[in-house]
Amino acid sequence: MLRTCRMLCSQAGPSPGGWQPLSFDGGAFHLKGTGELTRALFVLRLCAWPPLVTHGLALQAWSQRLLGSRLSGALLRASIYGQFVAGETTEEVRGCVLQLQTLGLRPLLAVPIEEEPDSAAKTGEAWYEGNLSAMLRCVDLSRGLLETPDPMGNALMQLKMTALMSTRLCKELTSWVRRPGESLELSPERLAETMDSGQDLQVSCLNTEQTRHLQASLSRLQRVVQDTYERLRRDAEVADRAGLAFGVKLVRGAYLDKEREMAWLQGTEDPTQPDYEATTQSYSRCLELMLTQVSHRGPMCHLMVASHNEDSVRQATKRMWELGIPPDGPVCFGQLLGMCDHVSLALGQAGYAVYKSIPYGSLEEVIPYLIRRAQENRSVLRGARREQKLLSQELRRRLLGRGLRVSPH
Repeated sequence: MLRTCRMLCSQAGPSPGGWQPLSFDGGAFHLKGTGELTRALFVLRLCAWPPLVTHGLALQAWSQRLLGSRLSGALLRASIYGQFVAGETTEEVRGCVLQLQTLGLRPLLAVPIEEEPDSAAKTGEAWYEGNLSAMLRCVDLSRGLLETPDPMGNALMQLKMTALMSTRLCKELTSWVRRPGESLELSPERLAETMDSGQDLQVSCLNTEQTRHLQASLSRLQRVVQDTYERLRRDAEVADRAGLAFGVKLVRGAYLDKEREMAWLQGTEDPTQPDYEATTQSYSRCLELMLTQVSHRGPMCHLMVASHNEDSVRQATKRMWELGIPPDGPVCFGQLLGMCDHVSLALGQAGYAVYKSIPYGSLEEVIPYLIRRAQENRSVLRGARREQKLLSQELRRRLLGRGLRVSPH
């Protein structure tokens, strides 16, 4: 494999011009207003405080009782909600997307819904159907965004499979297909045929209730992807001629505490990397492999580098140049709205394709979602100290009046 990678790298060769490494020193903060930077610094410091993340839902309930829903909601909108959420209405989301476009960034819409397996009220088919309706509205919203002048490229959305299908069933199916000789009943071809035809699906490893839920879940997924029929048809034709199409969202790390706790409870081997250095090495190897694949296969291979880590992003941009992959080609970058702006803005201004994951919805929908994400990504929030330092430096420079820049907003 290493020999093959070296051969592919030597074939592609670097693009014309010298390599210019990107600077993530906060220089691109001049594109943002002082109010935005002040809020970002305040919220990121709040989120780095462990008790707030651990007891976020309880603190929210306490705030509502003490201050009332209206005042408590106003404070949230002016802080955490305003920092990490696009808004509630279509107009607010559209305004957020247009602002991102002016900064050279692209939208990645996120519906703030997920499954809670231990909640009886959130495991019935009616709940999954409600999630489907929310996702279809997100598809319509994404389509509407594409109708606006957007020289930066397509608008994307995130689809969470476990909002349409039971997490428990997903795990059982995954365990089943790993067994030798037992995967034909659940082959992609058979599932795709079931989705297209709507015919009843019989799977020997599932009971009647599980089979009914799987059938309904496939139907929900089919209704979501029908908006993408023409693109899917074109991609399928290309995949058929070439053999296989491959797209990867390469995430540096997620759900660390949950995965380790689950492994401990089940008495199984810890599936996560042992430490930060091992995570870095693993991500670097995977990134190198995928970038080599992209350089070799062109549009048949797409990659999203989903990372807030500056070294990982630098590695990606440098290897893209060495492999001759254009900044706005089949490789893009992904970060969260309201975080890692010193990296996102620098990438966007340099012409790279950068998507910001932007949840939207009401306070009641989004705040619990944000708190859960914060609990699952504590290390990312704690690692935002450098961004806080850069924000402090930019605000200090503005307040002292040295070379004060005027925000374009």
